[in-house]
Amino acid sequence: MRTSSYFLPTQREAPAEAEATSHRLMLRAGLVRRLASGLYTWLPLGRRVLRLVETVVREEMDRTGALELLMPMVQPSELWQRSGRREDYGSELLNFPDRHGQEYCLGPTHEEVITALIGQELSSYRQLPLTLYQISSKFRDEIRPRSGVMRAREFLMKDAYSFHQDQGCLARCYQAMHDAYSRIFTRLGLEYRIVEADSGQIGGAISHEFQVLAAAGENAVAIDTTSNYAIAAELAPCPAVGEPPPPSMALQTVHTADCHSIAAVCQHLNAAPECALKVLVVAARGGDPIALLLRGDHTLSAVKAGRATELELPLRFIAADELRSRHNLQPGVIGPIGLKLPLIADHAAAELADFICGANRQGHHYTGANWGRDAPLPQRADLRCASQGDPAPSGGVLEIKRGIEVGHIFQLGQKYSIAMNAQLNAEDGSLFHPHMGCYGIGVSSIVAAAIEQHHDETGILWPISMAPFQVALVPLGHHRSAAVAETAERLYGELESRGISVLLDDRAERPGVKFADMELIGLPYLLVIGERSLQHGMVELRRRGGEERELPAEEAAAQLNALLSNSISTT
Repeated sequence: MRTSSYFLPTQREAPAEAEATSHRLMLRAGLVRRLASGLYTWLPLGRRVLRLVETVVREEMDRTGALELLMPMVQPSELWQRSGRREDYGSELLNFPDRHGQEYCLGPTHEEVITALIGQELSSYRQLPLTLYQISSKFRDEIRPRSGVMRAREFLMKDAYSFHQDQGCLARCYQAMHDAYSRIFTRLGLEYRIVEADSGQIGGAISHEFQVLAAAGENAVAIDTTSNYAIAAELAPCPAVGEPPPPSMALQTVHTADCHSIAAVCQHLNAAPECALKVLVVAARGGDPIALLLRGDHTLSAVKAGRATELELPLRFIAADELRSRHNLQPGVIGPIGLKLPLIADHAAAELADFICGANRQGHHYTGANWGRDAPLPQRADLRCASQGDPAPSGGVLEIKRGIEVGHIFQLGQKYSIAMNAQLNAEDGSLFHPHMGCYGIGVSSIVAAAIEQHHDETGILWPISMAPFQVALVPLGHHRSAAVAETAERLYGELESRGISVLLDDRAERPGVKFADMELIGLPYLLVIGERSLQHGMVELRRRGGEERELPAEEAAAQLNALLSNSISTT
């Protein structure tokens, strides 16, 4: 491909609202353009990257025996009512009527559609196991789209669904998909962790996420430093250590003026957040308030809290106005002493002594508060997300990393086949609901995740398996030098004849402009042809982000082919 005939609108600067590194670089490198909030047009260079990711995904899906199909993005809303998920998804599920008044939605996933298909088309256990997959656009009406394609409303996804006669067969397929996902992300050159995860709105008893480790990740991942153990921080067990020590301080009321947060109160009192107690008032089922107690430096796990007690799900915090008007509570100074609400304390909060807490009076807190003496020890539960340095179940220490979810696999069991009344004939003539698995990969989010892991101050550094072109061929002054132009054309033909994807920068631009653009778009190899080097029969090879060296011009195509072959074989 020649830049003179290629649509490559690079930018020197990215829009100010592009906060994530991948978002900025995808805009600057001409991979995508924003159409509206959370909606992006993939330009030719970005589409090439997407196709490379799709190719790896397809090869590994086909290797498992899965069969590709394509389902509509537009789905009858009635299917979601039958499964019971229409209310669960809430406003993220975009519903609309057609001209006949029938309700439809834009599908964020396809469990209902595929289960309805299987219920119509299969009749016998002899037709199982069966795994079907697609790579298609999905739509989720995100409240606040952010980070470019990492959290977009429309996104490209690979979703696969498997059907089985029993749980044992499902477990074997689940492991095969687990292994296929590992091969996919390894081939794509990503550093990732396989993480025990919550099944969320998809459902099922067992699920694992594939998290690409990156500072820009939205998810906290707890990793054992001494083993392969990894789990979502919101799920990592944080068990009780013991009972609180006996009091050593007297209870005192202190004036804290307008301090309404743990950080502000602790700064005012010159105390550490781990010495304070925070109270979160949430809605139980039925709407009544319940108080969850955490240590000041800890974060509530909504998943654990939902499992520990009868809370309204999704978790709903009682608004400040409602706390004041209906429950006579002052936000920012709520504490357990004398509080007339049901209390559940995280284990670490229940093990505090001489702690700081709200005094339930505007502008006041307690210091030296203790369980037993000042307030009854409440019901205890594991309510918090794991923190850096917590003990790991396997005996090591947890390290908290940020992750970008690029894959998620689920053992769904019979949730959807029962809800959608999909039944097949068993060997003995009875009817049974097949067991299902679900396996998703965020194809478009993989592109952003790769950039978050592979970039420097000048642009993207693509892994070889994802590079839109493997080689940038940069002739300098070729409009003035016949030798440079002739060598560039010869190498371009030789490289393409060897199956190497090449971008020939034949623009009449200054060398600095060419180099800046090629470094920005991040192609693995740069082959520079200059008149001075050609006088000695040489061209310059630059590895993006790596070494530079000269090659004989006559051998450049063969040597570059060998380098690329070796790079691909090691991914």
